[in-house]
Amino acid sequence: MLVETSPRRDGFQIVPEWLPHKECYLIWPERTDNWRLGGKPAQKIYQEVAEAISRFENVTVLVSKQQFLNARHQLDNAIRVVEMSNDDAWLKDTGPVLVMNKLGKLRGVDFRFNAWGGLLDGLFFPWDQDDLLARKLCDLERIDYYQLKDFVLEGCSIHTDGQGTLFATEECLLSEGRNPQLKKAAIEEILKEYCGVEKVIWFPRGFFLDETNGDIDNLLNVIRPGEVVLTWCEDPNDPMYEITREAEAVLLSQKDAKGRKFTIHKLELPKSLYITNEEAAGVDPVNGMLPRLAGDRLTATYVSYYTANNGIVFPLFEDPNDEKAEKLLRKLYPGYEVIGIKAREILLGGGNIHCIAQGIPQHER
Repeated sequence: MLVETSPRRDGFQIVPEWLPHKECYLIWPERTDNWRLGGKPAQKIYQEVAEAISRFENVTVLVSKQQFLNARHQLDNAIRVVEMSNDDAWLKDTGPVLVMNKLGKLRGVDFRFNAWGGLLDGLFFPWDQDDLLARKLCDLERIDYYQLKDFVLEGCSIHTDGQGTLFATEECLLSEGRNPQLKKAAIEEILKEYCGVEKVIWFPRGFFLDETNGDIDNLLNVIRPGEVVLTWCEDPNDPMYEITREAEAVLLSQKDAKGRKFTIHKLELPKSLYITNEEAAGVDPVNGMLPRLAGDRLTATYVSYYTANNGIVFPLFEDPNDEKAEKLLRKLYPGYEVIGIKAREILLGGGNIHCIAQGIPQHER
């Protein structure tokens, strides 16, 4: 049911990703103008991600009617498959932002989705079915939701510590294709009102040439209140060298909403990855879709991982730093099982593991 007030007014706050989940949702990839070779290689990796997460919590995969039987055949029987219309497979961006009150009651927030920039620099058109996913998921989960009719925001463009702090990049949230009618101060006030937070920490930029205009989830992840893991680059010739030090400077100069200084852990990037000629040739060129061109850099970073119930599912890139990333994640999440998934096929579609999975916290009815 639609609620006409706001989360802050009702005492609700955006939930952190480490809360225990009752369910995790993903969308089955299929569009041939984004995923190569008819989406088959990407489907295999989505299957691996879904089955890895299902070791820790219930998983539901949303799928178009055209792909229902294929997905049902490929996925383990323990995974629920539900038919639901969609435009593409990035549910963390298109699903609801979830907020909870002190009594454990959960609600959703239905922000607008315009494919990361609308007609100005969006990545595909149309996006109307993706824009319906937030309220559909709330209905499926039988939770009430708030709705903003004219404010664009994706789930991957914000992170939270669950205690009043929100993290975002100016490059993304202030981009001209999202909310050009609003200044930074107005956007920050809407974030506070509809995410129920007290403080927004702004970073100037996200990942270099990120096609989403620099979503925060390729730059950092939040481990627990006061503690973050930051994408890091040691190559002075890489543009990410300056970007990661810029982000570190922000964290060192700020405190969270409760007045704590940040503990920063650094996850070094793999070597730069680029789309190959063969990979680019496998994508259907379609007007209105961002082309996949040979030589385009992929947003390969280890911080784009999914935090499950006592499990971390993180991306592998067949790089020497894979092992270092796994070792650090095991240290940062004691008692968690850490599972790596070869993520190149997800990267070729424009994102990473964190972008495709939406956890639903356990909550009171």
